Amino acid sequence: MFYWRHVRAPLVMFVVLAALLASTSLDISIAHALYFDEAHSRWLGATSWWTNELIHRDGAWLMRSVAALALGLWIATWVHPQLHELRRPALYFFVSIVLSVGLVGLLKSLTNVDCPRDLTEFGGAFPFIHLFEHRPAALRHARCFPAAHASSGYALLALYFVLRERSRIAARFGLAAGLAMGLVFGIAQQSRGAHFVSHDVWSAMLVWTVSLSLYTFAFKARLWNAAPPRSQWECNEVSAAARRLPVDGTVDVPPSAGATAGP
Repeated sequence: MFYWRHVRAPLVMFVVLAALLASTSLDISIAHALYFDEAHSRWLGATSWWTNELIHRDGAWLMRSVAALALGLWIATWVHPQLHELRRPALYFFVSIVLSVGLVGLLKSLTNVDCPRDLTEFGGAFPFIHLFEHRPAALRHARCFPAAHASSGYALLALYFVLRERSRIAARFGLAAGLAMGLVFGIAQQSRGAHFVSHDVWSAMLVWTVSLSLYTFAFKARLWNAAPPRSQWECNEVSAAARRLPVDGTVDVPPSAGATAGP
């Protein structure tokens, strides 16, 4: 039920948008309206420092740094016992980023879809072919779907699951950060002619599915375990609390040692 509650709304939106974009020329219409300069026959972000250097190049290094920091934090938890509580969140966050970006990168090499800037519609050499249409064998193998750079931004959606057991408000901010970063990266790439809107829609859904599935099934919807107990009494109390911890992250806190019952 936890998995279904978190996947059903995104899945419905994805199915509607993906079907619409795959069966119409809406991708091309949006690209013409927002990102392609018809008068000069060029993409608006093709020569921009903001889209090429800051968002594309530096943005890629930013996300690599975020993943490296998560990995470094996980390693540090083995060296410094006081960081033990961060071990599972750090590992989950790192693995989620790597799997999300890796899956999208793998699909890019398999799907055989052209970038918008390579299409005759925008001055390129190849015809526009819908995602599920037959592609003539004479055409060269293309590697532009889904959107890899946008997926690295959407990878921050994993922050929602990292934070939800501690604070629902913080989790929502994590969700907003992932959506915002993915949209910024995606729009920048669309303005360079690297991707269509549909490419980003698929990337966002893939990343959300990976993050949710990893959290639910591999980590059992629980990241924040207590630090190792220092006594047998603490071990018993922590074990009892863990048994009462449901998947929504709430817990009945046992009385502290030495506390007296009220009247």
